[in-house]
Amino acid sequence: MAGAKRVARRLRAWICFADECGQTLRARKATTWAPRGGTPVVSVTAAGNVRVSVAGLVCYRPGDRSRLIYRTMLHRGRKGEPKGFRENDFARMLDAAHQQLHGPIILVWDGLNAHRSARMRTLIAARPWLRAYRLPGYASELNPTEKVWSALKRSLANLSTRTATALEHTVKNRLKRMQYRHGLFDSYLTATGLSPPKP
Repeated sequence: MAGAKRVARRLRAWICFADECGQTLRARKATTWAPRGGTPVVSVTAAGNVRVSVAGLVCYRPGDRSRLIYRTMLHRGRKGEPKGFRENDFARMLDAAHQQLHGPIILVWDGLNAHRSARMRTLIAARPWLRAYRLPGYASELNPTEKVWSALKRSLANLSTRTATALEHTVKNRLKRMQYRHGLFDSYLTATGLSPPKP
């Protein structure tokens, strides 16, 4: 991390923390309110292999507003359909982030197979504005994107969506709401030891 911060300072680059998560129709259970003596019941559809995968970047540069950039992928459980993000999907998201941020990117992510494959290394090398650093193993506390996923999953607790499309719409809706809460990302970033994004 220290090396990434030094390079980012020298290049005036954005530090982008990347991570992925997934949500199925089987909602996470959470405590809720109910009339005394009445057990609350939330009907959910847990059948099938429907999954919404999300890849996200929490982006940081001192003096600039922190940002969340994300992409979703819907997996309906069909044969041959990709179940998650692959190298080309990550590359497209990083290209979009570069266009939005108007600056070099220092990418910080974990050791997922798709992050360290030969194909991914080739895609990174082909982008002169991009440098990648790997987080140490079992160091989720250093990645603010993990906190975004935690907040997202809390907001989806006891959710009773019945279709893949409704689930994807709800996930996007929750993330869009979070995008407007810049102070939220600032708190996630400072918790990793970075100075506040805005002076």
